[in-house]
Amino acid sequence: MRLSGDWLAQEGTQGLCAALTGAGYRALFVGGCVRNALMERPVADLDLATDALPEEVTRVAKAAGFRVIPTGVEHGTVTVIAGGVPHEVTTFRRDVETFGRHATVAFSGDVTEDAKRRDFTMNALYALPSGEVIDPLGGLPDLQARRVRFVGDAERRIAEDYLRILRFFRFHAIYGDPAEGLDAEGLAACAALSEGIATLSRERIGAEMRKLLGAEDPAPAVASMAQAGVLAQVLPGAEARALPLLVHLEAGRAAVWLRRLAVLGGEEAAERLRLSRAEAARLALLRDGIGSLQGPGELAYRHGAGAATDILLARAALLETPLPEGWEAALAEGAAAKLPISAADLMPALQGAALGARLREIEARWIASGFRLTREALLG
Repeated sequence: MRLSGDWLAQEGTQGLCAALTGAGYRALFVGGCVRNALMERPVADLDLATDALPEEVTRVAKAAGFRVIPTGVEHGTVTVIAGGVPHEVTTFRRDVETFGRHATVAFSGDVTEDAKRRDFTMNALYALPSGEVIDPLGGLPDLQARRVRFVGDAERRIAEDYLRILRFFRFHAIYGDPAEGLDAEGLAACAALSEGIATLSRERIGAEMRKLLGAEDPAPAVASMAQAGVLAQVLPGAEARALPLLVHLEAGRAAVWLRRLAVLGGEEAAERLRLSRAEAARLALLRDGIGSLQGPGELAYRHGAGAATDILLARAALLETPLPEGWEAALAEGAAAKLPISAADLMPALQGAALGARLREIEARWIASGFRLTREALLG
């Protein structure tokens, strides 16, 4: 099998590969670029695996006129800027000892040993600069079936890094076959080792949940997370019940991961997922709006059309009710509405608390009128 793509044909990319192979080393594309190209998905990051040691990669790349950044030499990785494009070049490795995320590794000249270190079989695929695919572990059938399966023993892979539990569900949501359930062995291993999630940093957990909830349809994967006890480890009190309906209601709209997080609920989500201040404020706004009695127009007037849309979709999913008739028109009207009365119109007759109370009363009447009452009517 042979893959292709503009990314593969780039002059700098081929130049780097030619420099390595010309010096007697192997240059193999690996991981996401191979997986995505074979699945006809966009390719973003370019990773290369080689039998050259980091210092040899550095020497060869510099001799070819490329810039080299020692991003992870102790792990065998340097970043080569070729044609203006970053290429992460990593020496083949094999595990000597594993203990969580931190493993003792030795450099290797064997691509099969390198493949055995990877998390999923669809990530253990390599490609020559010509595009010819190399499949050391037989992962190609899994990729073609859109089956997310751990390399080797699932529990051992997870014990090496418990973040792989969340990656398993995220990969299924993005790359898996939606008509098929999750790999049984992998799911059982995730359930058995789910308490290991507590050892992960909240930043890493939050990053994975952002990606998972940003998938086109994360609902089946999140439902499986809940059944396996993983969701409770990530976000105690969260429920996956409303997520499928929300995804249905979102049809044709961009995925908004915070909107989806809002319907999951859960305790201390901002802290547990290390949300930024802006994200935490947005989540609080959505949750407050869901529980309010404000209609589409008022929501858009107070918070803008985007937040109002998120609130209405989430509210309908959680309450299992249809969206209000004419809600999109009401959103547009509310977002464009501007109260025709200001504090200056009520001064100096009113001041302080009395002024604020009068303004709120006027605003409430104006909103209740569908933004129709005129300035004269409101002041009368």
